[in-house]
Amino acid sequence: MLEGQHATNMARKKNKKAKAKKKEGDGQSRTITENRKARHKYEVVEQIECGIVLVGSEVKSLREQTLSIGEAYVRLDGGELWLIGADIPEYKQANIWNHDPKRKRKLLCNKTQLEKLSVRAFQKGMTLVPLRVYFNVRGLVKVMVGVCRGKKLFDKRQSQKSKDVKRQIDREMKNRI
Repeated sequence: MLEGQHATNMARKKNKKAKAKKKEGDGQSRTITENRKARHKYEVVEQIECGIVLVGSEVKSLREQTLSIGEAYVRLDGGELWLIGADIPEYKQANIWNHDPKRKRKLLCNKTQLEKLSVRAFQKGMTLVPLRVYFNVRGLVKVMVGVCRGKKLFDKRQSQKSKDVKRQIDREMKNRI
């Protein structure tokens, strides 16, 4: 009788592992939002992935993909990174346990990454900008922070021109084939 129970317990464990793998998906991260305006305004010098401290209603709201980081920026304050100006709307079903949509949110990163970021961010003309917010493979919310340098008007024109040329070349290659 014990051998039969052992076999069923082993089968249950295998089923749990299979379900856990299905939940993880196909190994892809799911983008919540991307700051396309930042790619136009800034030249990204370096990117660093950070975690973010959220409350439950914020995570529920992010699962509905409602987030605005167009006006958001990252500030180094007291040896910690803070995401300021990101707007996560209230989750309607949370009622009285809802969060403040525009509150400061702490970003999590390694100490060595933080030191590296602080050195780069305080150089002249550099700033920290959130580029992308996404769920990673494990289902955790991550923020891609970029160390950026502001583009001048002629830089913006040059990048737009190169994009147009690349797009035109792609069209021609597609029509050829």
